[in-house]
Amino acid sequence: MDNTTLLTELVYDQIADSLAGDGYIILPNFLPDETTQQLYKHVCNLPDKEFKMAGVGRNNEKQVDYKIRSDQTSWLASDAIIENAYLSVMEECRKELNRRLFLGLFDYEAHFAHYAKGSYYQRHIDAFKGLSSRVITTVFYLNSDWNEEHGGELVIYSPDSNEVLHRILPKFGKMVIFLSDRFPHEVLAAKQDRYSISGWFRVNNSNSLAVDPFN
Repeated sequence: MDNTTLLTELVYDQIADSLAGDGYIILPNFLPDETTQQLYKHVCNLPDKEFKMAGVGRNNEKQVDYKIRSDQTSWLASDAIIENAYLSVMEECRKELNRRLFLGLFDYEAHFAHYAKGSYYQRHIDAFKGLSSRVITTVFYLNSDWNEEHGGELVIYSPDSNEVLHRILPKFGKMVIFLSDRFPHEVLAAKQDRYSISGWFRVNNSNSLAVDPFN
């Protein structure tokens, strides 16, 4: 299977149009079930030592703060077959978004996120305009048989307000994509193990973010 061709031109068009318009998109079945299942099995079998407590802030200012977030993360690498397959899909997506939106996206980084029972991530924003290389956030969910009783919803807020735009169950195969510097969001406490892949398309020079590419 050529993992770089799993997404169609129509899907790329939908993503690009939604980012340029609303600034976000929710895709219920981003990848084939078989691929998503392989990712789920892989992350469930990762040794505990592969996960680190997630921090807040960037670079030298990064620190662990359990009052803000309590999830654990493990960065994806290209030497694991299924991780490389996912990264290859997202690399193709990067190229296609650049072709349609002229964003100058330079690379993509991603990590597995494990929210154990009771874990959460308080309201935050992924990038501050002009101060981060992150342009587009992606969140891909790996949890099968997830329902409202399990909690762990992603809540996306309207920019500069407390209005809830979406309350998203982290269901198997669902992908959420949004502009990193525009939408505050939080992860509500999960009531059982919750797995996802969080990622960011980035530009090479953070100074280029001083101008909003969508305005």
